[in-house]
Amino acid sequence: MSRSETTPRFAERGRNYWPLTGALVVLLLVASMALGPVLRASSWWWVMAAVSTITLVSAGAFRHLGWARSVVPLAAGGVLLVTLTLFFGNGSGLLWLVPTPGTVEQWGGLAEAGMLSIQQQAVPAVVYPGILFLLAVGAGLLAIALDTVAITLRFPAIAGALILIPVSVPALITKSGTDLAALVLTACAYLLLLRVDVRIRRRSEAATRDRGRAAPRSSGPERRGPGPVWGSLGVGSIAIVSALVLSAATPALSDSSVISNKQTGVLFGSGVSPLIDLGQDLRRPEASLAMHYGTTAEDQPYFKLLTLDSFSEDLEWVAGRGATDITNTMDEFGDPEGLTNAVERDEISTTVQIDTVISSWLPVPYPATSIDGLDGDWQWDDGALTVSSDKSTTQGQSYKVAGLELKPTAEQLRASGTDYPEAIRQYLELPENAPAIIGELAAEETANVANPYDAAIALQRYFRSSAYAYSTEAPVDEGYDGGSLDVIARFLDVKKGYCIHFASAMAVMARTLGIPSRIALGYLPGDSTRDTMEGLPRWNVTTHDLHTWPELYFPGVGWVPFEPTTGRGSIPDYARGVGQASTAPLAPSTNDQANRDAALQDREQNSGGVATAAQVSLLWLQVSLVVLGAVLILLLPFLIRTVGRLQRRRRVASGRASPSLLWRELVDSAVDLGLGVPDTETARHLASRLSASGGLTDAVAAALERLRDAVEHERYARPGAEARHRNEALVDDLDVVLASLRSGVDVRARLRAALLPRSLRPEAFGPGRGRSAAAA
Repeated sequence: MSRSETTPRFAERGRNYWPLTGALVVLLLVASMALGPVLRASSWWWVMAAVSTITLVSAGAFRHLGWARSVVPLAAGGVLLVTLTLFFGNGSGLLWLVPTPGTVEQWGGLAEAGMLSIQQQAVPAVVYPGILFLLAVGAGLLAIALDTVAITLRFPAIAGALILIPVSVPALITKSGTDLAALVLTACAYLLLLRVDVRIRRRSEAATRDRGRAAPRSSGPERRGPGPVWGSLGVGSIAIVSALVLSAATPALSDSSVISNKQTGVLFGSGVSPLIDLGQDLRRPEASLAMHYGTTAEDQPYFKLLTLDSFSEDLEWVAGRGATDITNTMDEFGDPEGLTNAVERDEISTTVQIDTVISSWLPVPYPATSIDGLDGDWQWDDGALTVSSDKSTTQGQSYKVAGLELKPTAEQLRASGTDYPEAIRQYLELPENAPAIIGELAAEETANVANPYDAAIALQRYFRSSAYAYSTEAPVDEGYDGGSLDVIARFLDVKKGYCIHFASAMAVMARTLGIPSRIALGYLPGDSTRDTMEGLPRWNVTTHDLHTWPELYFPGVGWVPFEPTTGRGSIPDYARGVGQASTAPLAPSTNDQANRDAALQDREQNSGGVATAAQVSLLWLQVSLVVLGAVLILLLPFLIRTVGRLQRRRRVASGRASPSLLWRELVDSAVDLGLGVPDTETARHLASRLSASGGLTDAVAAALERLRDAVEHERYARPGAEARHRNEALVDDLDVVLASLRSGVDVRARLRAALLPRSLRPEAFGPGRGRSAAAA
């Protein structure tokens, strides 16, 4: 067996790749920190850190033991499965480590729960076990991909493209984009990886020179020119600029409707984002048609999507107290909680056509009794009777809802009492550290009432008074956007906000008074049109009709909606606080009308008179920036080689470098084109081999000889001997030879040489494949 066949194998085994593994660990851990803006707390980072570190270190250990390259990624994948079994198998694995069918079933449940939680939550999201499992899987797979690209395939520069996956997530789904500090730290970790790779490359070259000293070869000066350090800085600079371009361009792309008309995000980017993203939707300059409908109801209904009924660790409203059962099919719904036959009701029918809403929740009037015409698998939950699906979306749906129009009276609500069922008492829960101002203000505003109904009326009247103003901008400008308890406390002080603030405040204040409450998120009834829909007047609902409102529970009546948001929605007859239900429509108060005008003016100011054409132009600009960033990443190797080639030519032409730098460029180009250049080959032997291979004209052969003579004169001539060449002419000779070499290979080889130059790979410089000593 020849040396060229045996040396690479033992060189690969003996080469120390642990520094590269360490640099990859640092890079992945730092890049994971970029997910901070979309995830709450920090425990998730430690899990990702543990999984990624175990995976990368195991790959390094297998490589150190001399396992074949193709086996290392598979073995690391096995370690990842063992790690996931230990962390997320819940004891189902064999010896807690080896996955079993039960483990796979456990993982499937976690993955399904994680995806559903992702769809339901706004950012920053609470990291439930399902989401944590998905993060761990993603960290492990990304670790294997980084190890394979950076070490097995020896393309560490391309790792920058892979690491943009976690770094770009906040830019894709949040308005603020990727945190600048996280981006800078990731860029520094990336440069560290490139620098470590340079050190390993140099050590490999030095070891190669030491092994080949007995061979007939020439020696020259230490490496000059741009070198791997400048190449690393070039790669890092381009990668950082690309990341900044992506971060700057993508937030606006994800600034879509809360109930989106297109899927734009990777995580938490589609469907309903209940809190802050609701405000982003209301602040959109142009409203788009969300859906249209016709109904037999006497009063146009609100359309409910989901309910927010409990609190996260960060005191934020979250969804999902009701249970969803696959047997809860659309042909028959359960009875509304707490509703008795004493409440007057009418059977109604509502036909809905979805226009741009894409969500896993279905807009449905409350309470529905059945739904017909839906495509896909849908279920209703046992508590709020909301409709959702974990497999289907509302896109393009057309359906008919049979339901009830409830007509409770003020007398019924006032006499309902406080005998709440045990299952309803959970809607009284409040975090222990809720701001005191909420309960104090609630008690102050209801000091003269004697029952829950009058307390609810007092709260509604308080929020719709002249003390409060409707504004979608004030919460953003003053930093209290959202629906957490701390935000509510700030809202009660500033007294400016939009529906989520009014609804959240009334619901929480009701709980402090002992009234069960929750928040509904959905759509206002919209606006009437002159058109008809199945013989009924057609109503259009736009993205600006997205709304939240509180629902309070009254024994014998059930969940009853109220409307505290000043200037928005309409007050039902039972919520007017009178002894008898009025049959005349409620005329808006002077303050309500003023706030409606203020809300309209606020929305018009937000639009800023921006024309549709300008918005389209901005969108094209953003798309172009994203495409430009992607192209820059793909062209990194080409740009590095091109800049290096130009620098070498310029340095030699200006006399700042010797002709050996041109010979080094010749050898690199030959390697890029797939022409083998053994490490023991001298400049004279390489020139003779290229000339003997045929295809070189006399002029090209002469140029090649002049380059060879210049290198040999530099290295072997006596000190002080006059060189018989001009550097400028040698640069021209290099161009002539390189043009001839490129013409001698097919188009595929030329493209591969330009886009994926082999000379940038350290293993290309090893025995039998790398740069010759004569070129060093």
